[in-house]
Amino acid sequence: MPIRVTLDRMLLERRMSLTELCDRVGITMANLSILKTGKAKAVRFSTLEALCKELDCQPGDLLRFDEDEDRTGSDA
Repeated sequence: MPIRVTLDRMLLERRMSLTELCDRVGITMANLSILKTGKAKAVRFSTLEALCKELDCQPGDLLRFDEDEDRTGSDA
């Protein structure tokens, strides 16, 4: 999938643990881990909004479009 989630980088920059972010946003560790590892097929705008509020960032800071991956991926 050509959309990459850069949550690891943002957590590192904010010096915040995944557990702390889970508590602040109110989603489970399992769901946040799925998002963080790029295994999520979708994300709700309400979840994205909550993440942006807690991390003091914009959606584009958490999501990146990787066009090259789409060409080489096996999802064709």
